[in-house]
Amino acid sequence: MQAVPDADAPDTADASAPDALLGPADIRELAAALGVRPTKQRGQNFVIDANTVRRIVRTADVRPDDTVVEVGPGLGSLTLALLEAADRVTAVEIDDVLAAALPATIEARMPARAARFSLVHSDALRVTELPGPAPTALVANLPYNVAVPVLLHMLERFPTIERTLVMVQAEVADRLAAVPGNKVYGVPSVKANWYAEVRRAGAIGRTVFWPAPNVDSGLVSLVRRAEPVKTTASRTEVFAVVDAAFAQRRKTLRAALAGWAGSAPAAEAALVAAGISPQARGEALTVEEFARIAESKGAGA
Repeated sequence: MQAVPDADAPDTADASAPDALLGPADIRELAAALGVRPTKQRGQNFVIDANTVRRIVRTADVRPDDTVVEVGPGLGSLTLALLEAADRVTAVEIDDVLAAALPATIEARMPARAARFSLVHSDALRVTELPGPAPTALVANLPYNVAVPVLLHMLERFPTIERTLVMVQAEVADRLAAVPGNKVYGVPSVKANWYAEVRRAGAIGRTVFWPAPNVDSGLVSLVRRAEPVKTTASRTEVFAVVDAAFAQRRKTLRAALAGWAGSAPAAEAALVAAGISPQARGEALTVEEFARIAESKGAGA
C-alpha cells in the first residue's frame, strides 16, 4: 500500500469531488431526513470530506478487480468512494436505520454501480460469511470502541482478505503498528502481526468528521503475510500465551505465564525450551517467539 503523509486537515489535493460523493451538507441532510444523530455508544463519527475518503481509497490501494468489505459504512461516505474504485463492495452495518437507508443512497448517487453493492445488516463480530465473491480487501472507518476485536475477527474469518486499511483512534493505530520494545506494544500488536505486516499509513484530522471527535485518528495498513507464522501450535494456543503474557505485563514471563503453564516452574521450563529468558517480559517478544513458547508447553513434564 502507498504511504501518505500525516495531516491534521482535510486532503484538498483534489478539489473537484464529483457530485456522487457526500459532502458536509449531504451528510447532514441525510442524517436529518433519517432522524439520525451519531451515538457514542456505537462510536459513530461520520466522515464529511469527500477528498478524505478518496485519500483513504488511494492509500488502501483499492484495485478495479477487488471485492472490498467495509465495516460500519454509516451514511455511505466511504462506501461511494470504494464503489468508484473496486469491482464490488459489501458493507456490514449493525444500525437498523443506517442499514435500511444505505442501499437507497447508493442507488440515488451512483446508480450505475448499485448492482455491485451488497449490504449485510449485522454485527460485524457475528459475521461468518459474506455474499458474492470472497473479499480481497478490507477498508473501514472502524468504530473506536470495537476496532481491534472487529479487525481481528475479520482477518481470522476471511483469509482471502489480502490488504486492509482501517481508520481507528490514533492511540489504537499506534498499538496495532507497534514493534517489540515499544512501550505501547501489546496484545493488539502481536495478534495483528500474526496475520499481517502492519504499519502506520497516515493521520486523519478531526475536522473531517461529524461530530468532530475529541481524539485524533490514524490509518493502519495490514498486508496479509505471504507465509503464515511457522509453528505447530494453533492460533488459539499462541493467542493464549499472548493474553497471559500481557495480562501482567510488568511481571517477568516466568511469573506472568505461571497460570497458563500450571506453575511458575512449568512456565520456566517452557520458556527455556523455547529459547526465551524466563526473566524477559512480553513486550520484548515477537509473534514467532510467542509461537515457540506455545509449542513448548509441558516441556518440563
